[in-house]
Amino acid sequence: MDIGVIGAGAMGSAIAGRLVEGGAHVLTYVEGRSPATIERARAVGMKAVGLDRLVEADIILSIVPPAEAIGVAELLSTALRRLGRTTTFIDCNAISPKTMAQVASVFGADRGDVLDGSIIGAPPKPGQKGPKLYISGDAANRSGVLADHGLQVRRIDGGIGASSALKMCYAGINKGVTGLGTAMLLAAIRSGADEGLKRELEESQSDLDRKFAQSIPDMYPKAYRWVAEMEEIAEFLGEDDPAALIFKGMAGLYRKMADDREAGGMLAGELDRLNGGA
Repeated sequence: MDIGVIGAGAMGSAIAGRLVEGGAHVLTYVEGRSPATIERARAVGMKAVGLDRLVEADIILSIVPPAEAIGVAELLSTALRRLGRTTTFIDCNAISPKTMAQVASVFGADRGDVLDGSIIGAPPKPGQKGPKLYISGDAANRSGVLADHGLQVRRIDGGIGASSALKMCYAGINKGVTGLGTAMLLAAIRSGADEGLKRELEESQSDLDRKFAQSIPDMYPKAYRWVAEMEEIAEFLGEDDPAALIFKGMAGLYRKMADDREAGGMLAGELDRLNGGA
């Protein structure tokens, strides 16, 4: 069984590693990627191949930043048409139902099956089950092979867009709360209310305080990827929904945190101090 995985970031490489552990032969395409990405793919057992070989895989997963989802679909569909091949393609990215529909339209009805996927949870680690891969539009259970090779697959009702909608709603809650905490802790630091706010959170919102202590530091290296995800959530909500403005603001906040990290992490350092870090 050949399974293709496009994307060898933290999530893509970990998913691929789990599939390799489950006995799958995992192919990837890393042309133009950084040496670190190429090494990450090699370390988990992914085999780097040319594009023509990749599209021979029985099933291909796209696990890339949201802004790259359509580009990956165009790359693969073009190769499939040129070679006269078909495959099962699963877009696993944090994109809106509208963007997922665009991905499906790129493939059309003649290049195989396009399934809507979304990943909820952290990258899998040894001894842990790992994230859940939600799939919609899979009446034939073509994603079942992924479960056979070690992934937690949950098929849900609905066609293209249902799984993406689930991801948008979950990420809006989870990453929205992290963004809200980041924004208000930074405001407290600017106004000199940080110690008082931290103490009040510890006393009256202890669960939230513990979440911030973990989720805010974890967010720093991922903030640049969350920008496009927040923009996708805003699009999902629609311009007529006032809540869309919240997530446009969240996109700006995460862009600010990504820029801060690039510049040396002054804001990140202040938040780490407040959260009890080094």
